[in-house]
Amino acid sequence: MTKFIPDNMLHPQFKDFDKFFVGFDDQLNRMAKFHDDFTKNIPNYPPYNIKKTDENKYVIEMAVAGFAKHEIEIEFAQDKLIVKGNATEDQEAKEWLYQGIAARNFTRTFALNDHVEINGAELMNGMLKIALERIIPESKKPKKIDITDNGSKVSKKQMLTEEDYDKAAESL
Repeated sequence: MTKFIPDNMLHPQFKDFDKFFVGFDDQLNRMAKFHDDFTKNIPNYPPYNIKKTDENKYVIEMAVAGFAKHEIEIEFAQDKLIVKGNATEDQEAKEWLYQGIAARNFTRTFALNDHVEINGAELMNGMLKIALERIIPESKKPKKIDITDNGSKVSKKQMLTEEDYDKAAESL
C-alpha cells in the first residue's frame, strides 16, 4: 500500500490516518505539494484577511493602498486564485524625501477547494475584497436511503442470495 500522508502529518495523532479516508490520496498529495511550493518563499506583502461570512461564503480582504483598479489582476486557474498587483511609477514625484507606502509589485496565491466559486471583487478605500462561495453539488449533499421490507423496491437480481455470499466467502 502506498502511503500518501505527507511527512509533516506523521505525528502520533495522524497514525493510521489513511485507514479512515478512502480516495483522499489525491487531495492530500495536492495539499502537500501546495504546502511545499508556497512555504518556500512566504510573502508578507500585501497583508490580507480571510473571513468566513456564512456557512459556505468567504471573503478575502487585501490591503492594496496605492494601487488603482487597472493595476490589479485577479485570475482563477487550476483551483488557484492568483491576485497580482503591478504598480506603475509615480511620475509626479521627481525625488522622494521619504517613501513609507509600499507600492511594489506582488503576487498572492490562494488554493481553492474544487467547489469554491468566485462571486466577484471590489476595490474600495484601498481594500480589495474578493467574494467566494462554496457550492455543494447535489451529488455531494446528504441524502436519506429508504430501507425496504422484503425487497419491495429492490429487484431480486440486485439482491445477493446465500449462495452468492458462500461463493464470495470461498474466494477469499
